[in-house]
Amino acid sequence: MSGPRGEAGATPPPGLLLGDGVRVGEGVSFGAYVVVHDGTLIGDGCSIEDHAVLGKRPRLARHSSARGEVVGLELAERVSVGAGAVVFAGARIGAETILGDQSFVRERASIGARSVIGRGSVVDNDVRVGARVRVQSGVYLTAFTIVEDDVFVGPGVTTTNDDTMARHAPETLLRGAILRRACRVGAGAVLTPGVEVGEEAFVAAGAVVTRDVPARAVVMGVPARIVREVGEEDLLERWR
Repeated sequence: MSGPRGEAGATPPPGLLLGDGVRVGEGVSFGAYVVVHDGTLIGDGCSIEDHAVLGKRPRLARHSSARGEVVGLELAERVSVGAGAVVFAGARIGAETILGDQSFVRERASIGARSVIGRGSVVDNDVRVGARVRVQSGVYLTAFTIVEDDVFVGPGVTTTNDDTMARHAPETLLRGAILRRACRVGAGAVLTPGVEVGEEAFVAAGAVVTRDVPARAVVMGVPARIVREVGEEDLLERWR
C-alpha cells in the first residue's frame, strides 16, 4: 500500500490507504481509515465511509467451489459504501447503488444500478443482482444466486446452494436460487438450492421454499405452498 493520492480532497482523511493502480474519479469522498487495494476503480461522486475495505483479494480454501478470474473492483459513479463494508476485487457495482454498513460483497459478484444492499448483508461470489433491487438487513445471497431487476428481499432471508452440505465431488456445480423480476421474498424466508421464484411472485415471511414458485403465486408455510395469486392491484407497474 502507498499513501493517498487522486481526488480525495486537499486534506486526506486519517488512515486512508490507496494501493497501486487505484483510479479515483472526481468528487469522491473518503471516511477515516479506508483501505483501497490495488487496481480498484472508483467512479465520480462515490462516497466511501469509515473503515471500508475495497478491492480485497479472496483467500480461498482448497475445496472452494469459487471459480473464474479475479480482476480489480469497479465502482460506477455515485456509489455509496457504508462504514465497515468489505467489497472484494472482481466485483462490479452499478451506478447509485448503496452498500450498507458492514455489508460484504464477494469476488465476481455484480450489482446493478440503484440497488440497495442492507446492513450486514452478504452477496457471495458469482452472485448476479439486477437493477433497483432492495436487499434488506441481514440477508445471505449464496454463491451463484441470480436476482433480477426490481426484486425485494426481506430482512434475514437465507438462500442456499448445496443439497449435500459439502459432501459432493469437487466438480459438482452448486445451484443458487433464481429470483425473477419484481418478486418479493418476506423476512426470514429460506430458499433451498436451485429453486426459482417466478416473476411478481410473493413469498411470505418465514416460509421455507423447497420447490419452484410460479409467476404471481403467493406462497407461505413450511414447506411453502401456494395459497392464492398476486392481484392486479399489487403488480409493480401500479406502484412505480
